[in-house]
Amino acid sequence: MKLNKLIGIGTLLALLAAVLFVPSINAGMNKNELPESENHEGNRQEIKNIIFMVPDGMGLADVTAARIYKNGTGGAPLNFETLENIGYQRTYSANSIITDSAAAGSAWACGEKFNNGEICYHLDGKPYNPSILELAKAEGKATGLVATSTITHATPAVFGSHVKSRSCENEIARQYVEVTGVDVMLGGGIEKFNSTKPDKCGTSGDFVAEAAQKGYSVVYTKAGMDSAVADGTVKLLGLFNNSGMTPEYLRMTGTKEPRLPEMTSAALDIMEKDRYGFFLMVEGSQVDWANHDNNLKYQIGETLAFDEAVKVVLDWINASPERKEHTLLIVVPDHETGGFAINGPDRLLKAGESMDAGWTSKEHTGEDTVIWSQGPGSRALGRSVDNTDLYGVMVKAIEQQHT
Repeated sequence: MKLNKLIGIGTLLALLAAVLFVPSINAGMNKNELPESENHEGNRQEIKNIIFMVPDGMGLADVTAARIYKNGTGGAPLNFETLENIGYQRTYSANSIITDSAAAGSAWACGEKFNNGEICYHLDGKPYNPSILELAKAEGKATGLVATSTITHATPAVFGSHVKSRSCENEIARQYVEVTGVDVMLGGGIEKFNSTKPDKCGTSGDFVAEAAQKGYSVVYTKAGMDSAVADGTVKLLGLFNNSGMTPEYLRMTGTKEPRLPEMTSAALDIMEKDRYGFFLMVEGSQVDWANHDNNLKYQIGETLAFDEAVKVVLDWINASPERKEHTLLIVVPDHETGGFAINGPDRLLKAGESMDAGWTSKEHTGEDTVIWSQGPGSRALGRSVDNTDLYGVMVKAIEQQHT
């Protein structure tokens, strides 16, 4: 089903009830058996904000490599490693043991298994759940998508659109603006929002102009983004590159593009104003691209930039007891890419020293990926789960506001 407009609370609760009983292919835990969030008195805790962060294509060896590079072999953990709960998820899609980002992200966003390439949409015509972003939007929450790929790329797309193919990026842009109304969109993809060439879905058009007509501040540089935030905008479309954004290891001093931590900070500054809270997805998109390229310098740069974005979020949460009490933070890769591994030498390395590392392929792998989480509701993720189960945890977070 599609949510083309805000729905009432009765309709929303009916949707939520239906979602909790929708069977998924070989899904993990029963959504109704997820532990309740608790505060210190043992009562239910309202979850006002959900922050979902994705280091795309990152395996556990990527984490080890970035930590050694930054802090040395015995050094401090990365920021996301300090979260309270650690679990792991199965990543297979409806039609393959090796998922792509579209199917993996759709499992999170809509709570079902999808075929590779599908964006929260079943080509066979089966109905599908509303996305967690749509449910948050229906509750009056602010919604945001931040990525270093095009903002219409597979992972952000699953939260704000329903299309037959991840190649329909013009259509995804159209749905963001015309249908879903995502409040904050920051990343690359100018060409997807203003294209005269139809995509695989037959869509083209000037969605930048349409966004401006709908009240979005439209910016193309870090300076423009900072100015819009300072001016108090509540709807922001930031498109900082024609395609994906410039990788960390290729950035030059004076670049006009913001970095992932800076985009994350801007999104929080805007969305924290919403009285009902927000749903924010942040993707370090190019960890995946680096692993596809088998490029260690690229990979470490993107992993550490993502970790800086996590620090921005943690600093924001820890600045207020209320934020800490009412914010669910989830950090999880959609899949592993490249079969990356760390090899010799047979001695400990100091921070900044080169390590012997390599990949077994340039494609995705089928291994489980780690989930780091904290905040109310996060205990449910401190175990082995299916990727569809993350939807159930987030749905419960929204549902608890009415129980």
